[in-house]
Amino acid sequence: MATDTDDQVYYVISDLHIGGDEQLEEVEFIEELLAFLERLETTDENAELIINGDAFGLWEFTTVEGIEKFDVLEETYPTLFEQFRATGENISITLLPGNHDHELAAYDEYVERFAAYNVDLVQDQSISRSVGEQAIHFEHGHQQDPNNQIEEWGNPHATPLGYYYNTLVTSRAGQLSDRGRYNWLKDVQAVTPTERMPVWLLSKYFYREMNPLLRYSLVPFLLLFNISAILAVLAGLDLMGVWSMPVDRTEAFLSQFGRAGTAAWFFLALNATVAGLLLLVGIPLYFIRRDIRKTVDRFGVFETDLTVDSEAPYREAAAEIFAEQPEKTIFCYGHTHRPTLQEVDGGILVNTGTWLKRLHRRDGIIGILPPVFYPSYQLAAVRIAPESAGVAVEYEQITKPSPAAEDLTRTERFFTVGREPVPELPDRYVVETEADQPIPETAE
Repeated sequence: MATDTDDQVYYVISDLHIGGDEQLEEVEFIEELLAFLERLETTDENAELIINGDAFGLWEFTTVEGIEKFDVLEETYPTLFEQFRATGENISITLLPGNHDHELAAYDEYVERFAAYNVDLVQDQSISRSVGEQAIHFEHGHQQDPNNQIEEWGNPHATPLGYYYNTLVTSRAGQLSDRGRYNWLKDVQAVTPTERMPVWLLSKYFYREMNPLLRYSLVPFLLLFNISAILAVLAGLDLMGVWSMPVDRTEAFLSQFGRAGTAAWFFLALNATVAGLLLLVGIPLYFIRRDIRKTVDRFGVFETDLTVDSEAPYREAAAEIFAEQPEKTIFCYGHTHRPTLQEVDGGILVNTGTWLKRLHRRDGIIGILPPVFYPSYQLAAVRIAPESAGVAVEYEQITKPSPAAEDLTRTERFFTVGREPVPELPDRYVVETEADQPIPETAE
């Protein structure tokens, strides 16, 4: 049957995280965002833009309170707000609070201030929209995350665990970032899950902050650690008189090269000695660490992660909504920064991703070098529109050059040659109106 939503189109973005203390105020995708809004300003479609949470990093402001944060945003990003006004004259713009900008739901003044820029701030946890004969459920997603869930929605003093992490860690990183050899600490928001933070800090210290002479002197040892560990074992067998052949043949082979061979033998011997000592210390420490972890797990001290990466809570929430409200076939959320699309009983689960950088961990192939966190952008807007077969959901990629050349040292780029990430967005998908199951469609 025909409805007034037969031609309604929705564009959905989330997790922009605009704003914050000092270095966090830099928006590296501002040109792409403005271009996207300019396109919607001139579109002939019957469209609505939904910004599905965490548009702004209000948790990351620690020097101002309440509605004063809007004043800072307005002063810092005047071009963006004027573009909101211009785009909002052509299409509807709806803004939904996330966890980082939950304060938008706590102060009614925000509604009036955004309305002046043609942005409709909805202070509810979720909204619904009709599309053709189906409906979409929108929520940011943090309410399914026990560490960022707001128990008293609209309470300006709500402070879940994630609040403390962002006010104490993320905002502080923004204040300190420009003190380093390179301005890298501001990318702390791109580190997900947050359990990777210690490894990321070690990686950036080694490749960015460590004295170059010290780093380059350590690289050969760290690269050869695996070989050195084997040599240490063989040397131990030689000293015990169990098996001397490998050591004797290696020494004989290198002696053919005179002083160069002697230097190489000395270098290998030094590496093997250090590796042997580390192995002797590391083996008992490994078993102690494993026993401590088992004990901690028994007591359930760390039953939940600081950031929920599992999609299970969202699948369960979507399945429940689809069962209770059969007209809803799409559950659209953000929060985890991972653009995904998957089937759930009764419909599909759609994650809109993030406009922040994404960091892809690349472990060393040999040795014990710290992993490299390779940066990329995966900017996208999800377009949801009716068509003859049902409702089409597709990711519109917004191109932005890779930041690797600026963010990675030569050493990091060298160790990741041939292993650069190629992030891909989900294919176009059609939720059929009369079918029991949605049917995927090859991307055009």
